[in-house]
Amino acid sequence: MRTTLDLPENLLIEAMKVTHTNTKTGVIVRALEELVRKSKISDLKKYKGKIDIDINLDEIRDRH
Repeated sequence: MRTTLDLPENLLIEAMKVTHTNTKTGVIVRALEELVRKSKISDLKKYKGKIDIDINLDEIRDRH
């Protein structure tokens, strides 16, 4: 999808450097993916301590 954006150039250049992304489109896509990922993690955190899972982590991690 084509979209015209007015972005702060210095911020875009810095984001490209820290993410080692060579294109403006690439860095924007990466930023959007990260935003979605963080939102999903945040949604999962509300279940912390509310789900009882009977698992043995040592056994799963092959630590007999």
